[in-house]
Amino acid sequence: MPGRASGAVLSASPAQSEPLAYPSIDAGYPFDDASAHGVSEAIYLHDPDRNGVELYVYRPESAWPRDSEGHLEMGTERLDLAALLAET
Repeated sequence: MPGRASGAVLSASPAQSEPLAYPSIDAGYPFDDASAHGVSEAIYLHDPDRNGVELYVYRPESAWPRDSEGHLEMGTERLDLAALLAET
């Protein structure tokens, strides 16, 4: 379940997540969810021992969503995992 990961891995860019994400896909670990939070993107999966793992990347600060007064507007939206993996 998103937000209940046993461990998290922060990468500086989607390209740096690739060494973790692609072997997980190739090994058949199912992804539980993928979310965009405005300032970051996260992929949730389980390791072979069923521990929750979150792989996440912060978006550049210039891309963070802000309201008309400059306050952050964070939320949770479905992340297009196929599009994200196609970028790397």
